[in-house]
Amino acid sequence: MSSRSSTLPLSLVSDQHRNEVRGWQLFRRHRLALASGLLLLMFIGIAVFADQVTPYDPNATNTDYARGKPQAPSFEYALGTDNYGRDYLSRTISGVRVSLFVGISAVIFQLLIGVTIGALAGYFGGWLDNLLMRITDIFLAIPAFMLLLILAGILGGTLLALIFAIGALNWMTVARLVRGQFLSLREREFVMAGQCIGASHWRLIAVYILPNTISSIIVAATLSIPGAILTESALSFLGLGVPPPNASLGNMLGGAQQWIRTAWWMWIVPGATISLIVLAFNFVGDGLRDALDPQLR
Repeated sequence: MSSRSSTLPLSLVSDQHRNEVRGWQLFRRHRLALASGLLLLMFIGIAVFADQVTPYDPNATNTDYARGKPQAPSFEYALGTDNYGRDYLSRTISGVRVSLFVGISAVIFQLLIGVTIGALAGYFGGWLDNLLMRITDIFLAIPAFMLLLILAGILGGTLLALIFAIGALNWMTVARLVRGQFLSLREREFVMAGQCIGASHWRLIAVYILPNTISSIIVAATLSIPGAILTESALSFLGLGVPPPNASLGNMLGGAQQWIRTAWWMWIVPGATISLIVLAFNFVGDGLRDALDPQLR
């Protein structure tokens, strides 16, 4: 049997290409999502090249300048300093890098878990589906943030610990989404055609069904990243995330508590940065959902 017969029909490939083009056109019409995407690219660029764009070492102190109190924005320090004389612009840039790294990495980790469990449950069904979904129900019943506090305290405030803790407790929604997609797609004609030519279960999952769920997975991932960023910020705010003196947007907010009335920049700058990143991801997720969901289209 020729290798061509084991691939997807040309008509399906052309239909997929047309859908991608149509989806991009719809996304471009969503002005807020497009602007948010450009804003996210700016933040990602800042995070990638943080070492090159920070004017000072984020952890370097200048106690002679600060004199034990936060100093207001000036020509030398564009966003002011904290009470240790550390440049707030440099620390904000470093905090953006940490927040994006933890948020994106945690979502990738939760996608690996959720997509695997959802694909196996949806494709094979039966007792395996029941077992995996009951495990999912158990995780859904656990108060996630309380368990996150415990895990963060046990594992310490390293970035890998944060990524593991956040990802391991937030995969359930993705698993249910992928399971529903697989239950529907496994009965489609192109999957039956793959079965007729002798494709293995793993080939049917990886080549035939999973690519048709990518759009839903991308939307779910885009909407999950803000939650992961907010979780990391909350843990760091409580002192269980990124340990000082390393900067994260959450522990910068935590350090601003005692200066909230006298040093407005110490809480406005990290708070506004978190809000912009979260809103940008949410608007991009809404735009992708509108562009990639065939029912909404």
